[in-house]
Amino acid sequence: MPGEWPIEFSDVLEARRRIGSHLPPTAMRNYAALDRALGNGIRVWVKHENHNPTNSFKARNAMSVLTTLSAEEKKRGAIGATRGNYGQGLAWAGAILGIPVTVCVPLGNNPEKNEAMRGFGAELVEEGHDYDESVEVAERLVRERGLRLVHSTNEPQVIAGAATLSLEILEERPEIEAIVVAVGGGSQAVGAMTVVREIAPAVRVYGVQAERAAAIHDSWHAGRVITLPSAHTFADGLATRQPYDLTFPALRRGLSGFVTASESEIASAVRLLLSTTHNLAEGAGAAGLAGLRRLREELSGRPVAVILSGGNIDAATLGKVVAREL
Repeated sequence: MPGEWPIEFSDVLEARRRIGSHLPPTAMRNYAALDRALGNGIRVWVKHENHNPTNSFKARNAMSVLTTLSAEEKKRGAIGATRGNYGQGLAWAGAILGIPVTVCVPLGNNPEKNEAMRGFGAELVEEGHDYDESVEVAERLVRERGLRLVHSTNEPQVIAGAATLSLEILEERPEIEAIVVAVGGGSQAVGAMTVVREIAPAVRVYGVQAERAAAIHDSWHAGRVITLPSAHTFADGLATRQPYDLTFPALRRGLSGFVTASESEIASAVRLLLSTTHNLAEGAGAAGLAGLRRLREELSGRPVAVILSGGNIDAATLGKVVAREL
């Protein structure tokens, strides 16, 4: 299926082989209190990607792509753009593999995520007003320094790494009938669909975006690419202004549905995860659950997986969420 889909299922199996010694499968748990809060007879299984070494599924993506670089590329070093989680993954994986990593972040980025990236040894470049402008900065530095750009979405082995979490879901819980996935660039959703197409074609995959950063959602429903002038949401891992070449065609073909969630709905999902699972979720990490609440009628009575994709919420934002100021 070259040209029709960004990766093959064999790429997912190879990614799992490469990253397995560094990233054991994460827990997947059902919480009775969460089931009761959702209602509609839904039995929800939470995939705890917040239990990864960087508290995010992006560690999979980064380790997957960095382990495929050539010796020359590893020597030159890798560069990527991020709002935080992918950059932490690159820095963490680069430290393990001995690859110099440079990470570009927008001005005013989450300071705790910035510090974590520096803590793993990455060079941090703070430039640009949002994620998409930071990508442009990274592309300029590739030209100036000869670094290897590893895009957070437009990179097949990034998608293959993300897909390994859905493979774990369906191997552990083959009864799952739907997976609800937050969409920033689409690696997690396209990864899930790649696995589903191969081993469980009846399983539905749904996407969720923040209302304030809904370019891919709007493009999906319009059937054409829509670029937004801004993307400002406290779910910063979802703050992209445009669809991406490698993932959008697959999202159009494969998603069973696509919804948005408001800032207050995402904040409510953060609080619900905290009270029912006692796990911290950042905004993007709780967006899947927020979307599931909008899909309750459609998924009534079904076993559903949601991915707690990240737990890197900063203290100031968490305070606002708990105080119901968001």
